[in-house]
Order: sequence, then C-alpha cells, then structure tokens
Amino acid sequence: MKLKGCGQRFQTLRKFRKDSQTLRNRGALFRGAALEAGFGELVGAVVEAIKTAAMFRDVLEELNSTLLDIQPIIKDIESLNKGLDKEHETKQLIEIILKGNKLVSKCSNIQRWNFFKKTCYTYKLQRFKESLQLFCQIDLQIQQTRDIKDVLFGVKGLSMEVRRFSSKEGSGSENGMFSQVAVVGSCKVPEPPGKVVGFDVPLAELKVKLFKDGVSVIVVSAPGGSGKTTLVKELCRDEKVKGKFKENIFYVNVSKAPNVEIILRKLLQVNDHRMPEFQSEEDALNQLEQNLRQMATDPILLILDDVWSGSESLVDKLKFSLPDYKILVTSRFAFARFDSTYILKPLHDDDAMTLFHHSAFSQNGNPYIPEDLVNKVMKSCKGLPLALEVVGRSLYGQPVAVWQSREKQLSKGLPIFHSSSELLACLESSLDALDSMVGLKDCYLDLGSFPEDHMIPATALSDMWVEQHKLDEDNDAFVILHEFSIRNLVNLVVMRKDASEADGYYNDHFIMQHDLLRELVIYLSSLDPVEKRKRLIVELSSNNFPNWWLEEKQPPLGARLLSISTDETFSFNWGSIQAPEVEVLVLNFRTKNYTLPVFMEKMEKLKVLIVMNNGIYPTELSNFPLLCSLSNLTRMRLEKVSVPSLSMSSLHLKNLRKISLVMCNIGQAFKNGTYRMSDTFPNLLEIDIDYCDDLVELTGGFCDLVQLMKLSITNCHKLRALPEGIGKLVNLKVLRLTSCTDLMTLPETIGSLSQLTVLDISDCLSIINMPIQIGELHNLSKLYMRGCSSCNLPSTIKKLQHLKDVICDEETSYQWYSFESDLTNLRVKVHEEEINLNWLQTCL
Repeated sequence: MKLKGCGQRFQTLRKFRKDSQTLRNRGALFRGAALEAGFGELVGAVVEAIKTAAMFRDVLEELNSTLLDIQPIIKDIESLNKGLDKEHETKQLIEIILKGNKLVSKCSNIQRWNFFKKTCYTYKLQRFKESLQLFCQIDLQIQQTRDIKDVLFGVKGLSMEVRRFSSKEGSGSENGMFSQVAVVGSCKVPEPPGKVVGFDVPLAELKVKLFKDGVSVIVVSAPGGSGKTTLVKELCRDEKVKGKFKENIFYVNVSKAPNVEIILRKLLQVNDHRMPEFQSEEDALNQLEQNLRQMATDPILLILDDVWSGSESLVDKLKFSLPDYKILVTSRFAFARFDSTYILKPLHDDDAMTLFHHSAFSQNGNPYIPEDLVNKVMKSCKGLPLALEVVGRSLYGQPVAVWQSREKQLSKGLPIFHSSSELLACLESSLDALDSMVGLKDCYLDLGSFPEDHMIPATALSDMWVEQHKLDEDNDAFVILHEFSIRNLVNLVVMRKDASEADGYYNDHFIMQHDLLRELVIYLSSLDPVEKRKRLIVELSSNNFPNWWLEEKQPPLGARLLSISTDETFSFNWGSIQAPEVEVLVLNFRTKNYTLPVFMEKMEKLKVLIVMNNGIYPTELSNFPLLCSLSNLTRMRLEKVSVPSLSMSSLHLKNLRKISLVMCNIGQAFKNGTYRMSDTFPNLLEIDIDYCDDLVELTGGFCDLVQLMKLSITNCHKLRALPEGIGKLVNLKVLRLTSCTDLMTLPETIGSLSQLTVLDISDCLSIINMPIQIGELHNLSKLYMRGCSSCNLPSTIKKLQHLKDVICDEETSYQWYSFESDLTNLRVKVHEEEINLNWLQTCL
C-alpha cells in the first residue's frame, strides 16, 4: 500500500503545526528521540533479517519498502511533537515499532526446516506491516485533522470581547479562568472600510507632523463621523510610513470607557501570544516598556484610536523615553496638553460628492435623480463621511419622491446633537427611513442596550425581538439584521459562513454599531421624560446614580426595555426602582462578582433576561434564586458566568422556553445530581450551550425534559458522552453537537428520537462509528457531517428514506455516494468551511 498521499498530508500538517507554535508555548520540551531511534533500529533489523532469514525474504522486503516510505514522516513527527509538547501522541506508534523489533528478531532465529513457525511468523509479519500502515492511514490522519481544527479554533479565539474560544489542545478552565490563548485580539491596523476619498491633503499634512523630530504625541481631532480612524488607517498604508516604522506599527481601540487591563494585555501580547502575567498596572507598564525597548531597533508607532476626554492619563502612561517612539491619538476632543494636534476638516464638495455617489448609486451612475436634488442632499451632510455614507445608502435605489422628501427633512434641521445639529439631522433622517417597515426602527433603537464597541450576538437580539416585538420566528430577527447591514447602519460580522443558517443557527453572527450611531440611539431614547420612555438605558459607575433613581417618591417607570451597564467600580448597592412594565432586562458588567438587583423580583412582566459579562474572567453570580419570582420569564441568556449546582437546583422557572449558556462554567451545575431538571424547567423547549469549556458530562436529568424540541451543545471540546437516556426526548427535532471534539460516540438510544429532523455532528473528530440505530430516525431530513471523514456509516443508513440533505466535506461525501441508489431523495452537498478572520481586527 502506497503512503505518498499520507506524506503529502503531513506536509500540510507540518505547516499548520509550525503556525500553531505561535499560538502556544507549552512547558519543557521532551529531550529524547525514542521514536526516531526505535524506528532506525527497526529498519536496521529488517535489512539484516533480509540477509540472514531467506525464508522470510519476500515479506521482509515488502516491509522494508513500507518502512522507507514512512521514514521521512517519522522524522517530521519526532521533531514537531517535541516542539509542541505532544510526545504522548507517539506512544502507540513507539509500541508498534518495539513489537516489530521483537518480531523481526525472532524471525532471524527460526530454522529453515520449521515450516510451522515459518507459516505462523510470515502471517505475523504481514499483520505487523498492515498495522503500521493502518496507523499511518487512520490514526495519524485523525491527529492531523484534530491539530488543524485546533489551530483554527485557537485563531478564532483571539477576540476577548466577543468570544473566549478554546480548543482541544491548550484549552481549559484553570482557576476559574478561560483559555490563556486569545484574550485580547490583534494589534494589527485594520484595513479602511469601503471607498476612501478626499484624504490626499490631510494625509500629506499628517505625515509632516508624524515625521517631525521632537514630537512624541500627535492628536487627530474632529467630530464623530469625520473619518479620523479612516485617515489613520490610510496613513499606515502609506509606503513612506511603512518604510520608516516597518513592523512596529500597533493599533489599539480605546473607546469611551476603556478597560486599561485589557489594553495593556493586548500590547504585551504583541510578540508573545501567551497570557501576560503582572501584579499591578505599574508592573504591566514596566513590562511593556521593556518589550518596546527590545523592538526599538526600528522606530515605533502606537495608535490609540477613539480616546475620550478623561482618558488622557492613559496616553501619559504609555509615553516612554524611547528613541523614535510616536503615539498617534484620534479623538473627538482637542487635547491641548499634547505636543501636536491635527484638526481634520470636513470633505470639500468634490470629494464629498464622490463619496456620496459611491454610496447612493450603482456603478452605472445616476439615471434619473436630478443633479440639483442630489447636490442639496449631499450638501446637507456637511462633508462628514459617515453622514454621506449613511444617508447615501438609505437613498440607494429610491424614487425621486423619496429624495425630495428627504431633502425637505434635512433642510429643516434638528436640535443640537453633540455640537452638530447638521449631523443629527442627517443621521436621524436615515433612521426615519426605517419607518417603512413596521417595527424596524424600534428594533434598531434596541441596539443601544449593549456597551459601546461591543460585538452584539445576533442570537441575543433575536431573543429580545421575538418576545418584545412579536416576531413570528427567530429567522425574522436575522432578516432585520441584514436590512440594517444593507442600509449601512451596522457592520454584520459572520465568523464562519455556515450552511446551517438555513435551519436558524446563527451563533457565529454578530453586529457592530458605529459609536456615533449608538449615541444617536441613546439620544433619541432619552427625549421623553424618564417615566414615559419605552426603553431606558442606564450606565452606572461607582455610586453615581442618576437623580431620578435616588428620588424618595420615585414614579413607576413605563419602560418595556431596561438596560443597566456597570463598570468595575460599581458597589452593587442597587437601591430600589419600580419598573413594573419591563419585558426585557439587559445587564452588562465586567466584574468577577455580580449581584442580581433585588428590584427584579417586582418585574412581573419580564419575559427576557440577558446577563452579559464583558470582562476577562468568569463571574460568580449572586442572588440567583430570585429568578424564581419571574413567573413570566420565557428566555434567559447567561454569558461568561459561573452557574453553581446549588443555585440551579433551587430554581423553578415554570414558563421558561429557552435558555442560552455561552462561555459559562456549568460543569458542576450539570453533573449527575439529585435534582430533576424537569422540576426546574417544566416547559423548556430549547437549550443552547456554546463554548462552555468545563462541560465534561451531562446530568441524566436532561433526559427528563421530554418537551424539549431543540438541543444545541456546540464547541464544548471536553464533552465526552451524552447520557444514555437521551432517547426519552421524544419531541426533539434539532440536535446540534458541532465541534464537540472529545465526544466519542452517539448513544444507541438515539434511534428513539422519532421526531428528529436535523442532526449536526460536524467536527466531532472522535466519533469513529455511527451507531446502527441511526437508521431508526425516520423523520431525519438534514444531516451535517463536516469534518467527519473518519466516521464510518452503518448499512442501516439505507432506512433514512426522508433524508434529503447531507452537508459534509469532500472525504466524507465518498461514503454517501454509495447510498444514493437507496436514498432517492438524497442530495450530498460538499461544503467548504470558510472561516472569516477579518473580524479579529475590529472586535476590540
């Protein structure tokens, strides 16, 4: 059997493993060469035996040919596994080689006349050769696939704010922390979005300031939406700038409420992807200065984007006495205290028209809108790039009447909005265009419930909108998000394009809202008196409460949506508010401990609870049992919190229909225990567990949730097995187990899931055999098996007469083609996994 294909695959593995060394630096290296040395001894023994054991010459020569094919691969395995601390993975191969050595040695001592032993040992040699080939053909391919996926999961995890991804190797939850890989993201300068015009002169002027000796801090200042960030991104693409600073250009988004710890960790990981350890902020700054000093062979440019008033101290802290070290700051504020300030002016009419045309019309131009009307609308944007893009996109493809109406609105003007009434008029008119679809504007105003510069999970928005705005189904929420994206009101980020979108699976979808548009949303939401607002967005720091919160005779709030964001300094002395009409409560925080507010108990109409930790560490949640008082709660999402088993067993949420647990510590809560989950969640229809790193086993209590219709356990890499009682879930229609890489098998009782229509086991790398009971899933219509080339299909697959779609990789598809004659409705779709890494540059 030829092994050239195996050798080629190892070239791919070799490349991926070398790349993965930049993602992990694990422990001390193994200091031996047991595999290569043992293999060399085996080759020598076989060559010698060919000369001395003539009765075995034919089979020994075949074995020698096989060993020569494998030899280069063995050398690669030895060197790469030592570098990656994976020597344990060669243990099985070493054992095979040692057995082979003993076998060849015995063959050399067998006498020619002993025909019985000749027959016996010829058979053993043949079996040994086959076992060696089988290991290389199967086991090493499984390791290769796992390693490649491991690298991809590690790379995806580079976003701290969005996801704390962890993979099979090098992942884990130690001391309550998430994976040390991928905490803060990349310092690479993002590419400018879309078309860039009108920056030739500002670019030249800014370069003069940047190259001027004796200037250490340059501030680019202008109102929001003026293109400050775009100008700086263009600057970093300039050949002269790249020639001067080379690889030493680093970018950090600071934003309105900066988390200094995250920023320092991000900068400390520039050349080392390990989680940096430091005792204090001062210690971190000292480490950072030393790191930069080591890189100072070339000039260094540090870009601090979107620095707000009050954060100047951060700039001061990052000023180090280094040669040719520059800090470039973008801000809405002009900081006179720093060396040099460049005021970015609005675009001139010619450049503004170019940008506006690009946003408002197709490449074929403007076939019917009068130029004077276009000019009036363009001029009303006052040369602000964001306004030009947003207004232009909102008018794309619209008839003349809409343009005329918009021009009339813009000409009236609106109250001052952050010192720019013109910008408010432009941006608000774009939101008014959402009124053409019922409820669309209300949905957009809900986006202000999440923190600035936060990647908002699409599934969280879906939970809110399905209950609050009475959408027919979850998919409707994603139609709305796409509409926002088309209108240039949000950036829709899809981390992995997945065919399962058609089944309503959107866990990899997020949106980002421009901070100026978020401010507009908050401004519009605050125009009414507090007690009459439909949505109330509150940001708390330390013990600084708004005046209405502290009033003794506080009127009841009429808000249906309440969002409360707290920072690290908040003391959790909540006080009391009356919010009897609240249907959606969003709690944003970033502390290691969090106490749910007691006033939640009186929110009798609460339907959706979203608890999101935006910090680095998982949060211990207090006051968990008060959720029992929320009799109308139907959807609950917990992100990055620890759920103790005691709290879970004390709950009784009789009307909860869906629970989502994302990056939570739930291992203790879901271990086999004495409590019945059906008592806690008597009417639960959907469970979504994603990236819960400590989940190893599921309590058998899951199987008592007989009303459950959707069960999604994805990216839980340590999950080893499903409970045997899973067959009790007779109403289950969707079962997703995507990327549970340690899951060894599916329970035999899976055949009892008679209502199951969708099954997803993509990237479950350890599943080798599909149970024969799979054939009993008579209603199964769609099966996802991407990355399952090692999974063997039983003959009972022929019974799946309702199976229409199998979505898999190319290698897996070969098995399915043999069933096409029996499954006449079957369509095998080869899916190329496409992971989008562009989001890494914008996630922080």
